[in-house]
Amino acid sequence: MNLRDSALKLMALLALIAAPATADDFHGLLPARDLSPFGFLRLDMRPAHNLSIEPGRWALETEFATQNTWAMSEPVERYLMGLESGGRRPLGESELAAIRDLPGENYLIDLEMSAVDMTLHYRFSPHLTGYLVTSAVTYDRGFLDSSIERFHKVFGLSSYGRPAAGRNSVNFIYDLKSATLANLGRSPTSGGLLDPTIGLRYSGIQLGRTWQLSLEGAIKLAVDGEREMLSTGRSDYGLQATAQWRGGRQAFYANASAVYYSGGEFLVRHEAQIVPTLIVGYEYALTANTNLNIQGHASTSVYSHSETDLEELLGNKYQVTAGFRHRRDNLLISFGLTENVQNINNTPDVGFQLGVTWLP
Repeated sequence: MNLRDSALKLMALLALIAAPATADDFHGLLPARDLSPFGFLRLDMRPAHNLSIEPGRWALETEFATQNTWAMSEPVERYLMGLESGGRRPLGESELAAIRDLPGENYLIDLEMSAVDMTLHYRFSPHLTGYLVTSAVTYDRGFLDSSIERFHKVFGLSSYGRPAAGRNSVNFIYDLKSATLANLGRSPTSGGLLDPTIGLRYSGIQLGRTWQLSLEGAIKLAVDGEREMLSTGRSDYGLQATAQWRGGRQAFYANASAVYYSGGEFLVRHEAQIVPTLIVGYEYALTANTNLNIQGHASTSVYSHSETDLEELLGNKYQVTAGFRHRRDNLLISFGLTENVQNINNTPDVGFQLGVTWLP
């Protein structure tokens, strides 16, 4: 390849990068769902997408996500850090008794889970789209513990007591004023199907010259009664509004939702309540086929003072997701990495998301 050909290819690449993006080049917020075990079974209004579907056509969206949670009250963290010098061990009856003897309320959640969501979208008209979400989850022994521990060590972060317990195990210890339970070493269920969700989205509402609004309603249907760690046995209802601004190569999003959570019995009993969520995001069209995303997620806890007085469980949940999307013909591939921030003991430590959308 001569110098002239190389210069022409470089100029073509720069022109592609510098070209303004069209409406179809923006795909919307990453559809990262809340994978926190402290609210996983309730309806979660996924961020509204911006898929290009013609009226009378459909699209199939598949999302795989996995998360690792190591969360505990401060006395439990101090207790486990005191055990680190003795090496790893499966948590057993002696550790459970010691945790229950600690003053005040205490808990430990050691869990890794993976979920698959399949969403069928159908566009009835230029502005109205319906969708059906079917989901499955697996609670396994995991694989992320060692990677997270190495990350903490490299950056000089606290071990948070992880080296005192066996790697890739599942442990629930709850000693709260509303519940006392323990499950050590394994999950009560290996996994299964979750409740389906159906919804309608009305998009394309113009707000001025550059902002657009979409409105959405959804129902999570409890179709097979209460199932431990799979269904609360109660239906939930949600509303969502998303505003988006699109510029030459970038877009900004503000997403607000409210879910009527009918309550549940997972780990502890939750009362029926309204759960608000706010997501703000930024999308940058790097090339004609690849976009970068970063977004922040904030929602209230499903716990109240009737269940616990621990600030770790009562505090709001804050998470940040960064990732990208790449369009190739009829396929849209997405990847996201989610990290908890501020209140680290009521959300997963880290989560990954991989998605493939087929636009026939």
